Amino acid sequence: MAKEMDFEQALARLGEVVAQLEAGQVGLDESLKLYEEGMKLVRLCNEKLDRAEQRVMTVRPAGDDAEVTPFGEEQA
Repeated sequence: MAKEMDFEQALARLGEVVAQLEAGQVGLDESLKLYEEGMKLVRLCNEKLDRAEQRVMTVRPAGDDAEVTPFGEEQA
């Protein structure tokens, strides 16, 4: 992972890593390397999702003004 991947690339690579590990066709050393790579990819995906969630805002009409609340904190 020399350059930072975008979310879709990281998720696709994570799927490849999981498939390789589940196939059981690699030795212990390679399995450990794949596991470590997979954990890095999970962290990268989680960080990207966290950043995206912070950016997503919900705008709802509130009289003459618009009410802006963070995504997931909408009030009924």
